Amino acid sequence: MDTTKTEERTDDTKADEAKAATGTTEADGTSEAAEKDGKTPSGAAADADAPHTADADDVDGEEAGDADAPPAAPAASVASGAGAVAAAGLGLASLTGTWAGTVLAERQTLLGQIKLQTGKATDQIGTVYGAPWHTHALVNGIFALLAIVVAGLVLTWPRPTWVRAVAWGGIALGVVGIIVSAGMYFDLFASMPTLPKTGGAGTPGS
Repeated sequence: MDTTKTEERTDDTKADEAKAATGTTEADGTSEAAEKDGKTPSGAAADADAPHTADADDVDGEEAGDADAPPAAPAASVASGAGAVAAAGLGLASLTGTWAGTVLAERQTLLGQIKLQTGKATDQIGTVYGAPWHTHALVNGIFALLAIVVAGLVLTWPRPTWVRAVAWGGIALGVVGIIVSAGMYFDLFASMPTLPKTGGAGTPGS
């Protein structure tokens, strides 16, 4: 009886091992078939998705860090600010006068004196006084025009508020400078001095 029970248990054990081996073989076959069809088991899919999720989190973190970082000031803002200040300075110089205008006016005065001494000019006031005055006015007008041009270039593109304010100030000074220079050049504010007429030989008191 004991020998028979032992043989039956041995047969049952062999049968269980055969079933286990058959199940393992079927599982391996299923995995190979899924790989040939281009499909992966659910566990492998979960493992494959894990790195992508981590990468996505890293990208989101980098984007958030870039958004929190303060924007760098563009070089264009610095250039536009300098241009606006230069325009305002040119406009102010057109009203107060410049070193170039003074030097050119003195040169014109010297040329007028040379012309009078050599007999090439007869109008003493126009040659010695009028020509230098008009030269000074012309130089101031050129500086006023430059102020308007530079300020106009600065206002071509959107700029910070303070830059636009300074540029508009340069334009205003330039316009006033052109008006003053034109008045000086065309003798609108004051007429050219004239020599008093002297009496002839037959006038009383001669």
